[in-house]
Amino acid sequence: MARSNFIFTSESVSEGHPDKLCDRISDAVLDTFLAEEPEARVAAETFATTNRVIIGGEVGLTDQAKLSQYMGQIEKIVRDCIKDIGYEQDKFHWKTVEVTNLLHEQSAHIAQGVDAASDKDEGAGDQGIMFGPLCWNQKLKCQLHWVAWIYCFSYRFYLLSIVG
Repeated sequence: MARSNFIFTSESVSEGHPDKLCDRISDAVLDTFLAEEPEARVAAETFATTNRVIIGGEVGLTDQAKLSQYMGQIEKIVRDCIKDIGYEQDKFHWKTVEVTNLLHEQSAHIAQGVDAASDKDEGAGDQGIMFGPLCWNQKLKCQLHWVAWIYCFSYRFYLLSIVG
């Protein structure tokens, strides 16, 4: 049964917010694996709380030795992201944060689901949610206008924080 009376909301956070930190860490892990192997498999999620970062998911490279080597670099990648953002508080510091790495090799069952069969493109199916204008009524345009301004201000504050 479809509901016709609901309010859809979303949030947008700026640099330094724990959600951004987690995205940055997951992206850095992805970038590291893709730099080694463009067809690498990476499904990583990151969670951060007081003095702790937990990263988990499944990863895969065709070379098992390189996979082990890269798995040993995860803690450094996490700490480098935290340091680059500038976290040096008592309860969240890049030097002392506890990093729990729960990443593991991609399971054969998942690989079977995402490996292409003959010329057919396949994927895991978890590709996220995309936002954008789907219609052009006046009320929607006004809301998008304010969202755009908020993004602009957030980006400007970010630039000021790194330039001074």
